[in-house]
Amino acid sequence: MFAYDLNIYVMEFDYLIAPNPDDPRLTRRVEGIDHAGKEIVTSVTVERPLTLFLNGQEIVTMMTIGDYPEYLALGYLLNQNMIHEDDHITSIDYDADIETVVVRTAMKTTFEEKVKKKTLTSGCAQGTVFGDVMEKFETISLPEGHIIKTSWLTTLVKKINTTPSLYLEAGAIHGCVLAREDRPLLYMEDVGRHNAVDKIAGYMYQNDMSGADKIFYTTGRLTSEMVIKSVQMGIPIVVSRSGFTAWGVELAKQVGLTLIGRARGKRFVALAGQHRIVSDIDPLDEDE
Repeated sequence: MFAYDLNIYVMEFDYLIAPNPDDPRLTRRVEGIDHAGKEIVTSVTVERPLTLFLNGQEIVTMMTIGDYPEYLALGYLLNQNMIHEDDHITSIDYDADIETVVVRTAMKTTFEEKVKKKTLTSGCAQGTVFGDVMEKFETISLPEGHIIKTSWLTTLVKKINTTPSLYLEAGAIHGCVLAREDRPLLYMEDVGRHNAVDKIAGYMYQNDMSGADKIFYTTGRLTSEMVIKSVQMGIPIVVSRSGFTAWGVELAKQVGLTLIGRARGKRFVALAGQHRIVSDIDPLDEDE
C-alpha cells in the first residue's frame, strides 16, 4: 500500500482518509497544446492493473489508480457477494511488483466453485455474480431511524467540493465519500466509481464500521450498481452531484433507500426515500 503522509488533509478537513493529490505516483505530467495552440504541461491521472485472487482462484483484473489495494480487493469481494461477513479472512497480501492482491479465507468460499464453471473476463462472470447479489439484495432492510438535514447536505457538499483531490488536480476520476451528518469521514477516488465505493466498503469491513448512521456521496451517476452497493453496505442515504437511472430509482424505492441527486449548493432532487429529509434551511435564502 502506498505510504501516504495524510496529516495535512486529515487535520484540515477532519477526514479519517482523504485524497493526496500531491502523491507523484497518482498523476503524470504530460506535454500538449491548448485550444489556442499554446504549449502546455498538465497532470493526468495514472491507472494501473490490479489482479485479484480469492484463495487460489483468479477473480478479475481491475484498472485502478493503485492506492489502498487491500481495501479495494476486500470491498470488491464483499460488494460482489463473493465473500460474506461470516467468512473468516486469514490474510490480505499485496505485491506491488506483480500488481496482485490475494485474499485468503479460512475455508474455501461457495463462489470459487461457481466461477470455475465460467470463462472469466474483466466483468468477472457477471451473470453469476448478478444473480447472487440480487438474491441478497432482496433480503436487506435499511434502518429507518436516521435522517439527513438539508443544512447537513449543503455543508457536506461544500466540504467535499473544496477538499484537495485528484479530481481538482487532474480530473478523469470519480470520488466517493462516507459521511456522518455534515462531516465527511472517508474520501476515496479512482478511475471507476465502483472502485472508489469498494475501497470504502473494504475500510468499513476491516474497521467494523456500521453504515446505519452514514451518508454515502458519489460524484457519479446514481445507477443500479451504486444503489446495490450502498444497500449492501447498509447505508440508508445516498447523494450525488450527478443524475439518476430509472432502475437505480426503482431499486431504491424497493428497499426504502433515500436517493438524492443533482446536489449542488442548496439545490437537489430526491426521487426515493424522501421521508428521511428534514428541511431546516431556506433554499432561497442567500445569507445561509
